[in-house]
Amino acid sequence: MGLRLESLRGAALAQVLDDVARLRITVFRDWPYLYDGDLAYERSYLQSYLDSDRSVVVGAWDGERLVGASTGAPLIDHAEDFAAAFEGTGLALKDVFYCAESVLLPEYRGMGLGHRFFDLREAHARNLGYVVSAFCSVQRPDNHPSRPPYYRDLNGFWRKRGYAPIPGAVARFSWRDVGDAEETRKPLQFWSRLLT
Repeated sequence: MGLRLESLRGAALAQVLDDVARLRITVFRDWPYLYDGDLAYERSYLQSYLDSDRSVVVGAWDGERLVGASTGAPLIDHAEDFAAAFEGTGLALKDVFYCAESVLLPEYRGMGLGHRFFDLREAHARNLGYVVSAFCSVQRPDNHPSRPPYYRDLNGFWRKRGYAPIPGAVARFSWRDVGDAEETRKPLQFWSRLLT
């Protein structure tokens, strides 16, 4: 396997930003996100990783082709989006590193890259002095008509890495599902672990 992983920041990230955006659009079209994305929104969203001097994007390449990417940044950089979800949890946003998302093309799954994505983001967070890592996962009903019959969630994977759901920490975001005309709000459950 000729895959290589690299942690990107600043100018190095700027050079591959559109590749990361296209990868997010491709992967997030599938269950459970069903995200009908566009490049303009993705560029705007990913700009926050360029603007933060403490963010990181881990890229996975097969030769010259970007086949996976995983983002992370201090949660305080996303305070407007997540402050309400963390009220009453006992966790201060300034103390949490946010492992935002991992996207990987299907043919590269099951090779250990998901673990490497977390390893590298968590190491980055530790180097910055963070002791808590968190991420969120979209919640869809089990009887959703678009749920594939073969789908297996990642809860077991996350638990093996030491993550657990944060009781009551649910964010709500809107996007347009594939095939829908309008955006709808979806709940996203936060999970966390100590990095010490």
